[in-house]
Amino acid sequence: MAFDSLSEKLQNVFKNLRRKGRLTEEDVKAALKEVKLALLEADVNFKVVKNFVKSVQERAVGSDVMNGLNPGQMVIKIVNEEMVKLMGSETTEIALKPGIAITVIMMAGLQGAGKTTTTAKIAGKLKQKGKKPLLAACDVYRPAAIAQLQTNGEKQGVEVFSMGDSHKPVNIAKAAVEHASKNGFNVVILDTAGRLHIDEEMMDELIEIKEQVDVSQTILVVDSMTGQDAVNVASTFEEKIGIDGVVLTKLDGDTRGGAALSIRAVTGKPILYIGMGEKLSDLEQFYPDRMASRILGMGDVLTLIEKAQEDLDETKAAEMEKRLRKAQFTFDDYLESMNQMKKMGGLTSILSMMPGMGGSQMKQIEDAVDEKKMARIEAMIYSMTARERSGQDGLSPSRKRRIANGAGVDISDVNRLVKQFDQMKKMMKQMPGMMGKGKRGGKFGGLGGMKFPF
Repeated sequence: MAFDSLSEKLQNVFKNLRRKGRLTEEDVKAALKEVKLALLEADVNFKVVKNFVKSVQERAVGSDVMNGLNPGQMVIKIVNEEMVKLMGSETTEIALKPGIAITVIMMAGLQGAGKTTTTAKIAGKLKQKGKKPLLAACDVYRPAAIAQLQTNGEKQGVEVFSMGDSHKPVNIAKAAVEHASKNGFNVVILDTAGRLHIDEEMMDELIEIKEQVDVSQTILVVDSMTGQDAVNVASTFEEKIGIDGVVLTKLDGDTRGGAALSIRAVTGKPILYIGMGEKLSDLEQFYPDRMASRILGMGDVLTLIEKAQEDLDETKAAEMEKRLRKAQFTFDDYLESMNQMKKMGGLTSILSMMPGMGGSQMKQIEDAVDEKKMARIEAMIYSMTARERSGQDGLSPSRKRRIANGAGVDISDVNRLVKQFDQMKKMMKQMPGMMGKGKRGGKFGGLGGMKFPF
């Protein structure tokens, strides 16, 4: 996951600060030297790192901090605040025109950044907000680009406007806006062509569209795995055509994350969304404060709760709560909890938002709870009879052998599953507040009625 290495290094620096009862100026400088190295290794822009460390040091080396009751904690608080400021302080939404007025959004980016998929993801987000978006296929160069947009549009339930690949992109864009005005669409999203590298022809095409179509927002999609190259691409697009915001993709991959910490400071443009996977639902609103919390190992429980409210089935959660209260937790419930986690991006995605999780801890969890292990659990439960899954019949050694044979696993795997199931059942009896409305209230409360099958 993105930021794992950076997060682990920063947490180690902060651990050392917390151990000290009093801090000297030298302690702060030594800690910030480590922070600087960690940020540079994460591919954060050098000038950005220099200014960041300077700002933290100026605030941290003050008598009110050094002589405070908990100076180590105060320094961490300052680092957190400066990191939020670095990424933009406030969450920025795509600016949309009110009512029936048509907002035209032009998507831009290099090939391979995930622009076409992101275009459909944004259309889905706007549809959820009550807008009526129209996707326009303006990439007439890349083979299958139009077909890809049509497939993704269909999955999102969003209409795609296409004129094939024999018309100029600017003419397709104009025709799409005209189609939108005649058919009640209030957002038009133009999926323009990407190139392997920035060239004049590409820029001229985008400039021509902006000159002949009333483009409200120009959004750049960049691949976070390219690190500082992503920042350079953003700077060039801003200089040549002007951009209103950035979407960072592939932040779920093995990326050092420097682009997320550099783009706002270098270009002055906000990050609007972050792509956290290939599924059309894997697009998150970018919150600078939540991202800073993730990077510093403080977790991101708010996003976790929102994901739970968005992805989980309220009726199923309520039914499971009733059964738990009556101590009726079954293997079917166990299976359902696995499916709930899959909807939310899997156990790794969930735990990455929990405070203190990251780095080597996450690696251990990923190794212990992999997809193959989950698939084996599923196979074992499906090899049981309905009565066995309900817990009405005990699992004798002969039944366990039959289940193991049916699932293609060893009998020891079945014994392990039964043991984990019993442990989880006990845990659920002790934690009824994990289900239904917690202290936070809302649709699912707590952590959205999640249960972890491990």
